[in-house]
Amino acid sequence: MQKAELIQQIHAKKSFLCVGLDTDLYKLPKHYAPTPDSILDFNKKIIEATLPFAVSYKINTAFYEALGKIGWEILHATFEMLPAEVFKIADAKRGDIGNTSNLYARAFFEQMKVDALTVAPYMGYDSIAPFLAYSEKWTILLGLTSNAGAADFELQKLENGDFLYENVIKKAQSWGNPSQLMFVVGATQKAHLQALRALAPDSFFLVPGVGAQGGELASVVEAALTAEIGLLINSSRQIIYADSSENFAAAAAQEAQKLQMEMAKFI
Repeated sequence: MQKAELIQQIHAKKSFLCVGLDTDLYKLPKHYAPTPDSILDFNKKIIEATLPFAVSYKINTAFYEALGKIGWEILHATFEMLPAEVFKIADAKRGDIGNTSNLYARAFFEQMKVDALTVAPYMGYDSIAPFLAYSEKWTILLGLTSNAGAADFELQKLENGDFLYENVIKKAQSWGNPSQLMFVVGATQKAHLQALRALAPDSFFLVPGVGAQGGELASVVEAALTAEIGLLINSSRQIIYADSSENFAAAAAQEAQKLQMEMAKFI
């Protein structure tokens, strides 16, 4: 999906919501049997319920990989269920030496046919170049994440006074352009959001952490919204586990609509 198409969808739906399909077999509504087939039916109903309010869906592949062969089949099937007009993200956090990255890129961009893949940048340019070679796909680099462990490396100061994450974002922008390169920016990193936007004024940010992790939509928008919107706000647990009864899909729709209505004020 091209940048212009993504922006068009954002304006059409008055939303920059990304729904995270991080479906845990053991957190499904009570009426489901804890079997892999239940995951696919659950995902289908969540997608149908939230589609009017979301422009993107992000699937954390670990929830599916852990199930073995059938998990990969469900992952494929879930991506195939998503309509063409939504932005499809595989949250796999890949990144390795060139030959290996080339195969990861083929797996997700050619086999899974996703629009975007999350990638760890800490092995440098040669580990990222194979993903960026797919000019019509998006590489989403980890910028400043929302977990407490971000302090271990990302928030360490370098000799020049920059945080490590700042150096990563500055460097990465010489590798690709804002039509193919996004950054993961945690919603809970409120103190750094303005600095992040100043470093990458034309890039989209994929922002997890709103909702269950404690991030606030208004704070993210105030610090990082651009003229092109420039944000995909991800919400997973708050939406997909909004209700554990047979009414889970309606509850998910309600939560998604609530976020969409907040977002519409800024579009």
